Amino acid sequence: MATSPNGWPPALPKTRPRRQILEDLRGGELAAGEIAARFAISAPSISRHLGVLKGAGLVTERREGNRIFYALAEERLANSIGRFLSAVCPEQIVLRHTKWRPTAQNEGS
Repeated sequence: MATSPNGWPPALPKTRPRRQILEDLRGGELAAGEIAARFAISAPSISRHLGVLKGAGLVTERREGNRIFYALAEERLANSIGRFLSAVCPEQIVLRHTKWRPTAQNEGS
């Protein structure tokens, strides 16, 4: 899978519809028609956006009869965002690990 020099998948930042599709899928799996109905652009355009997101590994596809359902590929998306943040804000890696790492005191509570 191709990534940009900063580690960010090329499928994500280029268009608002792709970002909106990912946001809409946060609530769970949606049929392609349900996704397309949320936009003022053509269904074939949404299908192309879904294909790019699927090709980037950011969404998964499941077929049921003649319907296609899409869901977030949560682990892949989290890894992509983590790589992006690491490239853009490397100093934040130390802060995130320091802040989120459970301490011995918290583990015993």
